[in-house]
Amino acid sequence: MKKLLLSLLVLLASQAYGQMADSLPPTTPAAKKWYQNIAIRGYAQARYNRLLETNPDLTCEQCDRSWGRNGGFFLRRVRVIFFGQLHERVYFYLQPDFASVPSGSSSQNFGQLRDAYIDLGLDKASRFRLRIGQSKVPYGFENMQSSQNRLALDRNDGLNSAVANERDLGVMFYWAPTAVRERLAKLVKDGLKGSGDYGMLGVGAYNGQTANRPELNNQRHIVARFTYPLVVGQQIIEPGLQAYTGEYVVAKDQLSARVKYRPDLRYPDQRVAATFVLYPQPFGVQAEYNVGRGPEFNPRTDSIETQNLHGGYMLLNYRLRYKQQQLYPFLRIQYYDGGKKHERDARSYTVREAEIGAEWQPFSSFELVAMYTLSSRRFEDSQRPSNQQRGGLLRLQAQVNF
Repeated sequence: MKKLLLSLLVLLASQAYGQMADSLPPTTPAAKKWYQNIAIRGYAQARYNRLLETNPDLTCEQCDRSWGRNGGFFLRRVRVIFFGQLHERVYFYLQPDFASVPSGSSSQNFGQLRDAYIDLGLDKASRFRLRIGQSKVPYGFENMQSSQNRLALDRNDGLNSAVANERDLGVMFYWAPTAVRERLAKLVKDGLKGSGDYGMLGVGAYNGQTANRPELNNQRHIVARFTYPLVVGQQIIEPGLQAYTGEYVVAKDQLSARVKYRPDLRYPDQRVAATFVLYPQPFGVQAEYNVGRGPEFNPRTDSIETQNLHGGYMLLNYRLRYKQQQLYPFLRIQYYDGGKKHERDARSYTVREAEIGAEWQPFSSFELVAMYTLSSRRFEDSQRPSNQQRGGLLRLQAQVNF
């Protein structure tokens, strides 16, 4: 009898405890610490450009400084990226590059800042956001596209001459509906070589002297870009328009001893560009063209003058997949006639170039690119007022992604 009563008491007590536990509020999981929201990724690129080379005097300062005479094995980029969502409305992104070559230096593989910014969401979904710090200037699809994803080894001269290293210090406003933001991110994730999420609309103000260089006047550059990835049947196309305006100051360390220039070294810097992208499913097209004006060396007068510029490119590509492997054969042609404001004496260029190659990804963490380049380049400054180089070379790149 005692055992029966004891069992009944235990049963009643357990039921009462269960009812009491059910009435208590649910426990809230501990909030993550800020450092638990930080992630790390990156990539590195090693190149060799001297195979089948026909002219060692054919070089490209903005493209790859291991082109031409005395070029050897070369680390083009070594990027380590720190990023994370610190708060529902605060995202940060920090990207140094450990393969930088300072201007005028014979040393290589210096660490230099590429990106350092925060995104401040103006609504909970961050459809409207402000990007504050050093980041890419929203001008041109290929400029926005990461070098980790791009097919051709270097960006085209026509649009990339607008902003060296594609970046500057400033404040950018981006807007896109959530569905469009997801589509832009998916175009990269799915291996379709997208440009990333820079919104449908981007408007901003930035210094205008390019990244990691001091501001030299009290005038900001203003930029605007609109793009929209459209789903058309089984295809995705992305047309876009972009423009910027400002005043560029040619720095004194960019001048030859005898070159002539305006007393205040200030020159108008204005461009507009159009973009069309058909994503490779499996055939793809990418084309951009821009026109504008800016500082450019004139070899006839040995002076830096405001001159018109124009140029662009077209890239045809194809995507082949076998299990986890991917192969992207491509052909790109480009043309540019204008100055490069960030090079010595705002160096004058005429570029005609064709590149044919392929990118092979045996698995996601490794890529190999082989590309043959046929190039005709006129690049002239006060130290070389008559300089036309033609030639071809086979270029190789191994890339690791982590």
